[in-house]
Amino acid sequence: MFPYLNFPDHPSPRPRRALRALRTPRTLPRRGPAAALTAALLGLTAAGAAWSATPAAARTSATVRTCAVSDLYLSMGRKEGAAGSLYWPIRFTNTSTTSCALRGYPGASVLDTAHHQIGPAATRSGRSYGTVTLAPAHSASAIARTTNGPVGGPCLRAGAYLRVYPPASRTAILVPASWTTCSGVFQIGPVNVAGTF
Repeated sequence: MFPYLNFPDHPSPRPRRALRALRTPRTLPRRGPAAALTAALLGLTAAGAAWSATPAAARTSATVRTCAVSDLYLSMGRKEGAAGSLYWPIRFTNTSTTSCALRGYPGASVLDTAHHQIGPAATRSGRSYGTVTLAPAHSASAIARTTNGPVGGPCLRAGAYLRVYPPASRTAILVPASWTTCSGVFQIGPVNVAGTF
């Protein structure tokens, strides 16, 4: 529905040094069965240490920092109505020069022109989520939902902004948006690149 590019992390290949340590037969000096067994165990332990150390280092170097508010430009996508609901994506675009990551749900509330909150903040949709890595100039979105009019209850007065807290941030960004919460429904989905709620 709302296609975006994603660049998932790829795990590093298994270290070759550890593979050689496990696969290359070793000639042990003839010092009796006990000495041979001890030497073999030491060889396997060293191989295991090399095996576990290299992927950990690779994971550390591949870690992408969390997007800060200063890295992001927020905007509203295209509204879509379906089955009595109104869906409106909030786009998060990485404006920095390096990749950064977002994971989870943003916080969102509706504000009027004087920046006073209208109604309660958005509740979470409950959908599962993963980490979204944004390369420079790439976007992801979180979908906001309300009903398409007073379907099961009245509508609140229209707001002029959405106050949005990106995931893992305590600083909000004001996004111009003529949002009207209806029927007591105001939900937000997690940040993702598939355009799903």
